[in-house]
Amino acid sequence: MFRAVLLNRMSTQMLPLLAAVVFKKKDTEFSDRKHEKHPYYNLTVKVLRARNIRATDLLSKADCYVALDLPTASPVTSRTQVVYNSNDPEWNETFKYRIHSIVKNILEFTFYDKDIVLRSRIAAIDFDVGNINPGQTLNHTFVLNPKEKEGKEELDVEFSLEESTVPPTEAITNGVLVAHPCLRVQGSINKSEKTKWIIQENCQVKLSVPGAFENRSSTFCSADSEERRKIPFLFHVDREILPELHLELLQTTTVLEEGWSEDLKMHTARLGVGSVPLTTLPLGQELEISVPLGKGQGVDLTVKVEESPQELDVRISFDLCKGEREFLDMRKKIVSQAVKKTLGLPEEPKKDEIPIVAVVGSGGGMRAMTAFYGNLSGLQQLDLLDILMYMGGLSGSTWCLSKLYKDPHWSHKDLQDAISVVRNLVTSSKVGAFSAERLVYYFQQLLLMEKEGWKVTLTDLWGLIIEYFLCQQQDPSKLSDQQSAVRWGQNPFPIYAAVSVKPNVGSHDFTEWCEFTPYEFGIYKYGAFIRIEDFGSEFFNGMLLGKRLEPRISFLQGIWASAFAANLDEIWEEVISSKVGFLESLKDAIKAIDEARGRQPLDPLQLERRMVMPGGAFSHLFQDLFKSRFSAEESTNFMRGLYLHKDYASAKEFVAWKGG
Repeated sequence: MFRAVLLNRMSTQMLPLLAAVVFKKKDTEFSDRKHEKHPYYNLTVKVLRARNIRATDLLSKADCYVALDLPTASPVTSRTQVVYNSNDPEWNETFKYRIHSIVKNILEFTFYDKDIVLRSRIAAIDFDVGNINPGQTLNHTFVLNPKEKEGKEELDVEFSLEESTVPPTEAITNGVLVAHPCLRVQGSINKSEKTKWIIQENCQVKLSVPGAFENRSSTFCSADSEERRKIPFLFHVDREILPELHLELLQTTTVLEEGWSEDLKMHTARLGVGSVPLTTLPLGQELEISVPLGKGQGVDLTVKVEESPQELDVRISFDLCKGEREFLDMRKKIVSQAVKKTLGLPEEPKKDEIPIVAVVGSGGGMRAMTAFYGNLSGLQQLDLLDILMYMGGLSGSTWCLSKLYKDPHWSHKDLQDAISVVRNLVTSSKVGAFSAERLVYYFQQLLLMEKEGWKVTLTDLWGLIIEYFLCQQQDPSKLSDQQSAVRWGQNPFPIYAAVSVKPNVGSHDFTEWCEFTPYEFGIYKYGAFIRIEDFGSEFFNGMLLGKRLEPRISFLQGIWASAFAANLDEIWEEVISSKVGFLESLKDAIKAIDEARGRQPLDPLQLERRMVMPGGAFSHLFQDLFKSRFSAEESTNFMRGLYLHKDYASAKEFVAWKGG
């Protein structure tokens, strides 16, 4: 597959270079997404006992309990009771789950020693439920400290697996990822005599669905909603985790703090709870339900549960998207003519004989960008650009691609004109990127992103700085605009590469290649893609639930730049060398931004002290926007709610070294 060759041959440690890859690619005329039907199983887990547990508190024995997590079956963490003051605790507690056998079910045990002040995690163990045969009872002893040669700490657990009487159901899969049907739970809390008491007693009814897309923001019925006859709610949740609608009756009172303080303190108490098992409700029917909350209180609900349509907004497939397939059909005609001309063939190669030639540019900032321009100019002089099917790059090479593809017909024009424009930009002073006017512009753009729901990071600031280097003005273009540059096959197909990493995990332990094209963003390792227009939007179970506007390409350039910190340090050194002039300019910018944010202006002496550390003034300018200390872009997880297939590791398209 082209992407496997293109993306995995690139490295951020490579010098700027141009590589050509030639190979034949078999046309795929069908989608590899399919529906599979698998049975359900009832899993019983009995936590028996532990032995030789060393207490984290030196003054007493251990106070142990075990937490169990099986996210493919339940959104709730289960836990045993605490056995106090024992290094050999015994529980004999049973936990039950219903699992769908199409997904990879991994049960995590976390062993804790509960302290008076805090809890200490002793060990965490993952267990693959696929190791249990149906109808079998399996007794297993886990070693909690395998690195220790003596005094092994052990946990005994009993497993049993029985086929469920629930009929097998279908799920959508590509052999690596699985998408379950999603339930849409819509309804309202209805005003009645019951809710009058709730409002009069200053109480609230809190609604939530554990594991739902909207679980972070619960729905409340309170005195604030007294004027409305109905308080609506909406949740989206995976059907397979047996979701429940939870209701809590809360009362908030104001109390005087103890001691000498006369401050008032808000205290919230839970007066009652109730729940509605959502999978027991008939689909597509609007129902009136009365839910008791204890102490003779309750609420009346209107609830309607519907199942999501089969069509997903996340494309789960290893096939090419429609736009790219149409591009290939048209591009092959141009490549066929170019191959005939270049090789002096008597006739054009047939469709299945046309080689796929890809040109790849490596990273390296401005150096990589200028090198890529030079190499492409050389190919143009050799009349070889029309032989190319694909062009790919990362970091600085992507800056070259993103500028070229603003012109729908760039490969048919003299590249020396484009190179002349870039030469002037590269050799110009970078001081203007940190002028007062530009700093205010950065702030306004980042604030706009924040208001649109983005989590702003340093990478977004870096993208705006790159925008100045490459354009010296606002660049309104988006990656989807480049569809016009490939719609008729007139240019090679561009692929922009980036690396996905995890917070607090080193890049040597976990990295996954991502790809951006004029049509899609995705991770080929999993066969998961979304429309590029939806990049940054919120997805759940393969559905688009929170739409955001497509970001400008300037912000993507910040993502594609692999190591912006060193570049920023070099630029900063050049900027502060202008000394007083720049310092006065920066003071003006900070004053304008402080006034916009309603903050007290920064003292000039404090500013001069901050100038000692590169980026100190930036921290003041953007401190309210940067929610994360990570320099990497933190976009939403478009695969949220999707699961790994039970046989994903054996799928031929899934290769572990294509990501950590």
